[in-house]
Amino acid sequence: MKSYIIQLAASRILPVTIVLSLLVFYRGHNDPGGGFIGGLMAASGFIFYAMAFSTKQAQKKLKVSPLSLIAAGLSIATLSTLPALFAGNPFFTGKWISINLVFSGTLKLGTPLLFDLGVYLTVWGILLIIIFNIMDE
Repeated sequence: MKSYIIQLAASRILPVTIVLSLLVFYRGHNDPGGGFIGGLMAASGFIFYAMAFSTKQAQKKLKVSPLSLIAAGLSIATLSTLPALFAGNPFFTGKWISINLVFSGTLKLGTPLLFDLGVYLTVWGILLIIIFNIMDE
C-alpha cells in the first residue's frame, strides 16, 4: 500500500536533494564534499522517490537512464585529463581558466571540477542501477 504522505514528501524532497547535491559537488574542491558525496546525495533523492512511488516512476522522473549517466560520467572524467596531455604535462595535471563575472569578481574553473563532474554522474548512475535492480527483485 502506498502512503500519500510519503509520496508527497518524496515529490517535495527530490528537487531539494538535487540542489543540495549540486552545492556539495561545487564546494568540494576547497571543503569536504565533491563528486562522490554529491552523486550519493542525488541518488538518494531518486531512491526515496522510487520507494514512495515505484522504480518505473523514478526512472520516468529521471528522464535519462542510469546507464547514460554512467557513460557520460566516465566520458567527462576521461576528457578532463586531455588538456594536461595536450599541453605536454603529466596525466591528471590540473588546468584552470578564469572567467570575469560582471558583479562578483572571478570564477575559476578547472579540470579537477570537470573530473568531479564525471565522478558525480558515475556515482549517481551506478547507485541508481544497483538500488533499482534490488527494488525490482
